[in-house]
Amino acid sequence: MLFSLVVNGEPLAPSQPRVLVPWWSFTKTVLCAAALSLVRDGLIGLDDEVAEGPFTLRQLLRHQAGLADYSELADYHAAVMRGETPWPADEMLQRLEASRLRYPPATQWRYSNVGYLFVARLIERLSGLALQDALKQRVLAPLGLTQVRLATTRADLEDIYPRVAPGYHPGWVYHGLLLGPLSEAALLLERLLGGQLLPPALLEDMQETLVLGGPIAGRPWIAPGYALGLMIGTVSSGLTLCGHTGSGPGSSVAVYRCVDGDVTASCAVFNPGEDQGSVEAEALDHLARALANNQ
Repeated sequence: MLFSLVVNGEPLAPSQPRVLVPWWSFTKTVLCAAALSLVRDGLIGLDDEVAEGPFTLRQLLRHQAGLADYSELADYHAAVMRGETPWPADEMLQRLEASRLRYPPATQWRYSNVGYLFVARLIERLSGLALQDALKQRVLAPLGLTQVRLATTRADLEDIYPRVAPGYHPGWVYHGLLLGPLSEAALLLERLLGGQLLPPALLEDMQETLVLGGPIAGRPWIAPGYALGLMIGTVSSGLTLCGHTGSGPGSSVAVYRCVDGDVTASCAVFNPGEDQGSVEAEALDHLARALANNQ
């Protein structure tokens, strides 16, 4: 596994400093940060309804908008496996009957990539910028990150490690797929949660967590939860992880931060395999050792 670690704001030497990897669903954390920067700037309120439906920005960011997810479509998985070109987003939404809410907003929790497609559209609409430019202006540049980019074509995946499934098109990730080194993923999370982008009250909103149940087999969570663009929960050691896990064809990533007293540590782990539990456990191991060694 590849990893990168930041302790008390200082990056340690990553295992592979120049390797680009897909950030998969850690992209959601970046989208959430961009959306919250719009809230910070008074362009929208967290509890304002959005144009895409009778739900609020907060409900979208927390997966409580009542939306289905395109991962439920067998045809989606079959098309990805065949290496087909992604359907236009509106066609995907029609196939999914996305306008039919599966539950009243805020009454349940259901992970939805569609919700984050709507977040991406909202960012473009309110910023007046293409998604790549909006993320750079509102999140990446302010946090000092220079090597992160949005994948939009098959060619964009040719220089990453490892190569994803042959013929895979990043457009199948409808909310957008960021690529970057693990070192910048760890730095992004450390600086974001360290208060370098959002005011304290909004950062507190971002971390307000909905607890989703008990232990998950094969994964380190004891009490997993979801906040705004963040997976947050306690693990068996008593530490609280805050970040996001993601996976796609052929690989998985986990980017998490822990705080213990005055010590903070952020770790990004990448593995050429789709076992999310293994990257989470590896990230937790690095974080626990970093915290213990810096007390």
